[in-house]
Amino acid sequence: MAVATQTKRDFPLDRIRNIGIIAHIDAGKTTTTERILFYTGRTYKIGDIDEGTTTTDWMEQEKERGITIVSAAITTFWIPKSGPFEGQETRINIIDTPGHVDFTAEVERSLRVLDGGVIVLDAASGVQSQTETVWRQANKYKVPLVAFANKMDVVGADFLATIQSARDRLGANALPYNLPIGSENDFKGVVDLLTKKAYIWEGDQTGAKFNEAEIPARMVDLVATWRDKLVEEISGTDDVLMEKYLNGEEISVEELKKSLRQAVIDNKIVPVMAGSSLRNKGVQPMLDAAVEFLPSPQDVSEVVGENPRSGEQEIRKADPKSPLSALAFKIQVDPHVGKLTYLRVYSGTIQSGSYLYNSSKGIKERVGRLMLMHANDREEIEEAYAGEIVAAVGLKETITGNTLCDENAPIVLESITFPDPVISLAIEPKTKSDQEKLGTALSRLSEEDPTFRVKVDQETGQTIIAGMGELQLEVLVDRMRREFKVEANVGQPQVAYKETITQTASGEGKYIRQTGGRGQYGHCFLRIEPLPRGQGREFASAIVGGAIPREFIPAIEKGVLEKEDTGILAGYPVTDIKVAVYDGSFHDVDSSEMAFKIAGSLGLSEAAKKAEMVLLEPIMKVEVTTPEEFLGDMIADLSSKRAQIQSTEMRGNARVVLALVPLAEMGGYATTIRSMSQGRATYYMEADHYEEVPKNITQKIVESSGFTGRVEH
Repeated sequence: MAVATQTKRDFPLDRIRNIGIIAHIDAGKTTTTERILFYTGRTYKIGDIDEGTTTTDWMEQEKERGITIVSAAITTFWIPKSGPFEGQETRINIIDTPGHVDFTAEVERSLRVLDGGVIVLDAASGVQSQTETVWRQANKYKVPLVAFANKMDVVGADFLATIQSARDRLGANALPYNLPIGSENDFKGVVDLLTKKAYIWEGDQTGAKFNEAEIPARMVDLVATWRDKLVEEISGTDDVLMEKYLNGEEISVEELKKSLRQAVIDNKIVPVMAGSSLRNKGVQPMLDAAVEFLPSPQDVSEVVGENPRSGEQEIRKADPKSPLSALAFKIQVDPHVGKLTYLRVYSGTIQSGSYLYNSSKGIKERVGRLMLMHANDREEIEEAYAGEIVAAVGLKETITGNTLCDENAPIVLESITFPDPVISLAIEPKTKSDQEKLGTALSRLSEEDPTFRVKVDQETGQTIIAGMGELQLEVLVDRMRREFKVEANVGQPQVAYKETITQTASGEGKYIRQTGGRGQYGHCFLRIEPLPRGQGREFASAIVGGAIPREFIPAIEKGVLEKEDTGILAGYPVTDIKVAVYDGSFHDVDSSEMAFKIAGSLGLSEAAKKAEMVLLEPIMKVEVTTPEEFLGDMIADLSSKRAQIQSTEMRGNARVVLALVPLAEMGGYATTIRSMSQGRATYYMEADHYEEVPKNITQKIVESSGFTGRVEH
């Protein structure tokens, strides 16, 4: 279904904002987005999560669970009430991201292509674990942020404590940009510190109307104190203002705002605004601040990439007349139009029906149609310009992270990195007709979600799906049933262990077969050494003097990689290992790529047996929020799960336990925690790192795996 209104195509770059709404689960991202869409006139009724009527949570699974699963892109317009664009229409491309850690890929890819973000904080809980994670993701891509302290109407809401929590836990230079008037039930408005104007919401249920008022008498001193701090911090980022400040000269509001904008873009200051999205208060000043302080595509004026032909670094300007460069950051299968590829256009122009060069794969692709997305509604357009986020139909081979550009001016932009899955389960079709559809469904879903992996277990022939958590896999199996009409039986979730070595060792791989006529001959010596945790895998050739001809080295590497994938100790992938081939021999007639591939596999197996192999397991960062009376039981239960208790702290009137716990011990924890606390405790879990499994547990895992470690010929 297409949206009736036509979006203006000739929008000046400085009046475009590409922003994301990011936060911990349940901090109020989707509710905030719904208010933005209502106040900007994109929707005519405020969507409600509980009623399943939100614009951005359009999937059936999102409506049923009341959570965001996929990031939704939507284009809207806002006329700011203050700042340099006061009274002028600005275009805002918003991406509402999921808060649940299982869908971390959606946040990662959104932040990679956004110019700025609004981080939503829960004013009653302060900075929570997932807030830290999204903050780190935003920092990785240097995304400037403004913060919105939501839920000021909730019991225990404390605006200044939330800001302190952001300073302590995120290391952010968070400063109040406005101050709340009242809190909890008495929250009714905000005071803008720079303009010293108060805004009060009363009477209008939708919050669309608010009145300008005098600062309440009891707040005058508080406003003066925090305004001085804000002015001092802003001046500290600008030499000219610093001189004025030290000389005691008056600094105008315009000067302060201009310097604050630059400080936000440079990631030096995070202004924090107070509000309550659910009660429709404080959203408009936050929108004004997002337009005023977050960068336009022009401020993030250039993007750096590599020329695939010369290997040199190249720069592209955010200019529609520059050569094209665009990044594919999301794939979505749409039942009406097929495969949609979401693109961030960094430079140049894309025309509907034109051919693009996929420099990541070295192929040409044709754009059938171009769409502006409004969540799951679409508006067809003829052209997309630098600075825009659009969706293309017709790109068959392009996947997440690929660069699309002009073939005569090729460039490869930095791709998007995604974490490895930590949990897997076996899946099998219920009927013969499901068998054929299962492969299609799995390949489509793994195209959409880069953290969702599919493989076939060579030992058992089972199809294994892997992801970031049980919820993600549950949702994907549900989507298979609904969207692809595939009924499947699903096994119990399994932990994604990894194998590694702890010592340097060498091994010989020799594969010789003589079966009449031409034989097979492959022979190599490999040296393996452990790499630091998280480094992955490396392969190198240290062959001198032509002991093995150069054309057989890739075959050895292929054999090594395949063996690393299938595992040696218990059938789990081998990681954090460097393999070097340093010697060997060959036969003029009988040597072949296949023989050297098998020799590489055999050599790795032999070396690994001498290198003290160990299993690694995913360790989860767990945050348990519980009433005081259950604290002791929670800590005792976590300790019985091999947990390392990091800290306990007060948050509002609840106690929060932070711990590192092996994922293997967390099965069924949701039920455990509910029964231990009469349903009053909650927990949050995300992958943190991999750690060595204790020897006694490794033994049990190896025995139960029944893994032979044999090499298939």
